Amino acid sequence: MEKSKSIAGIVGPVLIVMIFSEMKLWNPTLYDTQIVPLIYLNGVLLFISGLAIVKSHNIWTYSWQTLLTIFGYLGIALGLFRMLFPQVQKGKFENNNSIIAVEITLILVGIFLTIKAYYPTKK
Repeated sequence: MEKSKSIAGIVGPVLIVMIFSEMKLWNPTLYDTQIVPLIYLNGVLLFISGLAIVKSHNIWTYSWQTLLTIFGYLGIALGLFRMLFPQVQKGKFENNNSIIAVEITLILVGIFLTIKAYYPTKK
């Protein structure tokens, strides 16, 4: 449980800040000029962080801890995709409702993980 709380204490706040700072409402020109090497670098960072999570926290139980393992595997998959096909993701992003719904959901997951990490447990 302590390892899960430690990882959630990093993943939760990073997820909140990362998604919020990338939102079209907050940073409307962020994706206007994408270059392939930066997409590749983002993939490398996602792959490394996902691999680190899975290596240290490969827990499959019926609890919130599984969410961290899922995020680790998603980081590996998205990182590999961005490294192998960076030119596919170069393009304009529209501000439609489905993207906003995904961003809000990810922010709520980040808040949930942050609360799980920093809320004291009963002994």
